[in-house]
Amino acid sequence: MPDRRIAAGAPSGKVLSIIHTEASLGWGGQEIRILTEAAGMVRRGHRVSLVCPPEARIFSEALRRNLPVAALAVGRKNLAGLLALRRWLKAHPADVVNTHSSTDSWLAALARLGLAKPPALVRTRHISAPIPDNAPTRWLYQKAAAHIVTTGENLRQQLIRDNGYRADTITSVPTGIDTDLFVPGEPLEARRRLGIESGGIIVGIVATLRSWKGHRYLIEAFAGMPDKRAKLLIVGDGPQRASLERQVAESGLTGRVLLPGNQREVLPWLQAMDIFVLPSYANEGVPQAILQAMLCALPVVTTPVGSIPEAVTDGETALIVEPKNAPTLGAAIERLGNDPGLRESLGRSARARALQRFGLDAMLDKMETVFLNVVDHG
Repeated sequence: MPDRRIAAGAPSGKVLSIIHTEASLGWGGQEIRILTEAAGMVRRGHRVSLVCPPEARIFSEALRRNLPVAALAVGRKNLAGLLALRRWLKAHPADVVNTHSSTDSWLAALARLGLAKPPALVRTRHISAPIPDNAPTRWLYQKAAAHIVTTGENLRQQLIRDNGYRADTITSVPTGIDTDLFVPGEPLEARRRLGIESGGIIVGIVATLRSWKGHRYLIEAFAGMPDKRAKLLIVGDGPQRASLERQVAESGLTGRVLLPGNQREVLPWLQAMDIFVLPSYANEGVPQAILQAMLCALPVVTTPVGSIPEAVTDGETALIVEPKNAPTLGAAIERLGNDPGLRESLGRSARARALQRFGLDAMLDKMETVFLNVVDHG
């Protein structure tokens, strides 16, 4: 069997037809990566389309970005979704179908069976949640899928170690960020534009309000900070919003903690911050928000979860603390708040690291090579 590992390299001039599928109705880094990658491939001359449920946020966002998108009932693992996707694939022949969540991966794997010219299936894993170790799942990942992409090397090693998947069938491709867009700014000007008044440090997080992002530990840590002029920006929305709003009120932090919801443009919010925090305790690849914060030259406080340590190094580009530990988290934030020199040095090093390793072109080059390889060896 030929070696299916993918090495980074210059893409060929071959034009590919690529279909992305996404069953999730949520909105976060995963969905943003799909759209960013799709747009990048379109710019490189490939034919790209997205298949997703009509009620999914990614559907409306794809339309807004002028990306080809088809609304299909692929949000659940059922016969209707399977047949709809099969009909669509039959009517829209492609070289590659790149799946992103469990439901659409199963639907695509089954829908392509029996097609005269089935597209090669590439399964992208965005998070570090465990994969079931059973025969059907092994078939999906090691037989149906021509290749697996993970968003970090730790995720790749997890599949090799815990699931016994062949190393040559898996490639790590961290998410790439637009290095021309995410740049350092003037915090006072950004705060003025956003209407934020603060005479103290501004701590912030950009993340979907899901439990495992660790927002409640951040609020608990912030409540214990001695600087009562400080403010906390919680940018994003999600299922934990009501719970977090109650915690803010019960902690006496109303007015000091701002929850502006989802923001189409997060750059000014990042530029308004002095310290970026992501206290996740599960399910992380290499989070886009951390990379965006690094490019904005922000010092980062985070945890060693998933592939986060592939982006940051404790004491060099960030402070890394134990997950689910509000006192330790608070101590790290307070340390940075009291040391402008450390904030500046960590932020400067973080930006240099992100520019070197996490640019958009690097991601597109690697994904293009993955797609070309599975087509050439299919």
